[in-house]
Amino acid sequence: MAMRWYVVQAYSGFESHVKRSLLERIDRFGMTDQFGQVLVPTEEVVEVREGHKRRSERKFFPGYVLVEMEMNDETWHMVNEVPKVLGFIGGTSDKPAPISKKEVDAILNRIEEGAEKPKPKVIFDAGEVVRVNDGPFKDFNGVVEEVNYEKSRLLVAVQIFGRSTPVELEFYQVEKA
Repeated sequence: MAMRWYVVQAYSGFESHVKRSLLERIDRFGMTDQFGQVLVPTEEVVEVREGHKRRSERKFFPGYVLVEMEMNDETWHMVNEVPKVLGFIGGTSDKPAPISKKEVDAILNRIEEGAEKPKPKVIFDAGEVVRVNDGPFKDFNGVVEEVNYEKSRLLVAVQIFGRSTPVELEFYQVEKA
């Protein structure tokens, strides 16, 4: 029987705990031949705090763990008996449905892209109102005109002496108003 990918719902915030517990159980019961990878889908994000870039991981499917496995009664019970597991997603409660190869590839690509090119933690859109919290324009409000995610910079139209003036700012210099 071929291994397929299944989505397991876990208590939110306990995804890594579920992954660790499941891997320990697989080893303890000698079922490594019936299980493949166990993943908590995360992507790397960059945020700027106090002028320093910090990288952190963010789960892009909070509350879910992906498990590559051969589905049978024994493996089904193994996964469902892990503490903090709520059950499988898709199909019926006793016969879960695997996710498609296309969905798995999309998730794996997103994980890979997140590691290669981290995303900013805060997303800005053109037309959005922001408040400047650093630099010579501190405490001014402005409207985002352009966003450059490559350089982590924004072009913000700030009202100075009653005139709209474009100002280029770093992501860390603004916050959403």
